[in-house]
Amino acid sequence: MRRKKIALVVGAGSVKCAAALGVQHVLQQAGIVPDLVVGCSGGALFATAIALGWSVAEATRLTQQLWTRELTGRRNNRALWQALFPKRLGFDGRFGLRDDQLILQRLNETFGQHTFAQTHLPLFITATDFGTGEQVVLRDGRLTDAIRASIAIPFVFAPWEVNACTERGRTGRLLVDGYLSDPLPINVAMREGADVIIALGFETPYQQNMDSPLRYAFQLSSIMSNSLLKARLAFYNLNHHSELLLLMPQFRQRIRLFDTAKFPAIIAAGEEAMAAQLPYLQSVIGERSSVIRSSITDNGLRITKHE
Repeated sequence: MRRKKIALVVGAGSVKCAAALGVQHVLQQAGIVPDLVVGCSGGALFATAIALGWSVAEATRLTQQLWTRELTGRRNNRALWQALFPKRLGFDGRFGLRDDQLILQRLNETFGQHTFAQTHLPLFITATDFGTGEQVVLRDGRLTDAIRASIAIPFVFAPWEVNACTERGRTGRLLVDGYLSDPLPINVAMREGADVIIALGFETPYQQNMDSPLRYAFQLSSIMSNSLLKARLAFYNLNHHSELLLLMPQFRQRIRLFDTAKFPAIIAAGEEAMAAQLPYLQSVIGERSSVIRSSITDNGLRITKHE
């Protein structure tokens, strides 16, 4: 009986993705090491931290320094004028209402010149091709470039060009936020032959006040993202090849985009979700085969099928 290949997938969810550190902490205590990690959008930050082998304390400190309200505090004045006078100022696909210089600086300070080749665990980061809408899986090159592309929030940050591998070879592709093609890219773990997939997903909160164009855009984005998440999960439920443990952490308070001060509570929610599923995961790892079974728990959905 061969050892089962385990994948950890961290979906889009902004600062709530820090729950992945809680999931990883529980797995470490149980002596379970994922064979690969997949990250999307905000989840790309924490998937990268896990793949690099950072401790929970180190990942918390560095991401708190990186992800602050200042990131969206600087307007991109040229983009505003381009929107008003597109023909005169040359409007193109590289449009974002916020200046991205600070986020680039923070990403470089946090990840430096690290590449995918330097991670302790195989890492895959997803983004979306702005020209075709296709999912793009990034697995080589600088980590900073991959993360910057994966978190290119529409209207907020401009799309990011990355030299990605395609069937036609390496080519420059303009990429936007990974959640636009799949908020929880379980399909990447499936393609990599994972026998057991631990998928950490989040619903995007809806706006409580519609008092600005940006909030209006975020509301539309939330509707689209949540609908896509449900549709993709229904598809994976029908088509996945093996064991899928879906974790949906329960937060006792509203978590906003820049609530990094709530990291301890977010990480604790991830620990709670993983701990509830741990006995089942341990039994799955030790079993020769699976039985068809599906059950709902407080912290997520367990889906298993016979291989």
